[in-house]
Amino acid sequence: LAIITLEVFAGMWINAVILYVLCIGWVKKKTLNSNEKILLFLSCSRISHLGFSWVKNFLSRIYPNYFYVHPMLQLLASFTTFLNYSNLWVSACLCGFYCIKIANSRNRLFIYLKVKIDRMVPGLLLASGISALSMGIIMYDIAETAQRNNLTFTCLRNFWEESIRMEKHFFSAFFLAGVGYAASFTAVICSALFLLFSLWRHKRMMQTNSMKDLSMEAHIRAMKSILSFLVMYTINFVCLILTIIYTMKTENAMTLLISIYLYAFPGVHSLILICSNPKLEKALIKILSCVNCK
Repeated sequence: LAIITLEVFAGMWINAVILYVLCIGWVKKKTLNSNEKILLFLSCSRISHLGFSWVKNFLSRIYPNYFYVHPMLQLLASFTTFLNYSNLWVSACLCGFYCIKIANSRNRLFIYLKVKIDRMVPGLLLASGISALSMGIIMYDIAETAQRNNLTFTCLRNFWEESIRMEKHFFSAFFLAGVGYAASFTAVICSALFLLFSLWRHKRMMQTNSMKDLSMEAHIRAMKSILSFLVMYTINFVCLILTIIYTMKTENAMTLLISIYLYAFPGVHSLILICSNPKLEKALIKILSCVNCK
């Protein structure tokens, strides 16, 4: 619990830095660009997700009996699902945005998306929120059905960890989790591959140009961010499968290791986003220097 607590507060602090910088910029400029809108939504989502998950984990250890009271379990499962999917889908939107904004293609659909992407961002964020809310409502119904059938629950972090006895009702929850993760994972993979292909093609075209190419630098910066997220997202997806397997086998040691990674994921990825954004990186260095002076 101590390690998870440290990860949670570190992750919340890192995302709070992003939120602070964006809000200050919003107040000064009276507007946010599309990239900043996604980062603002993502930082809020991750702060809420980490905070709620930690409180849920903490209270489940101190007052475990209160989690069996109807409809506490259903609400916890629903809110956890909503926050988790909101975090994942907004992350996938950020990868897709980088891909469309930076990559180059002569495809008509891609050109149309490139022109309209800034106007589409609010709609994408709204769709992500509605999708996450729908998943939360479905999860509430699954948990309600399961509890009515007198299944035994344990109060752990994620909704797919909420059963030791595996019966048919839980296959719906596992399938729901798998579909949601697989869809967002596919979006990240497609964005990474398309941007990688665009970078390779652009590099081949610029081989004879000895001048410093800003487009190439933009490609490389975006690729670093997306590829790092792809690696982390891949591990995250594997952790989902392992969580399901080891929850059924009640292997506490492995479940703990998986939980440690899942709690670290939002903070580490946000730190990578800060390092790939000069404005955010400068603000983080300034904040750290102020902390060291005090």
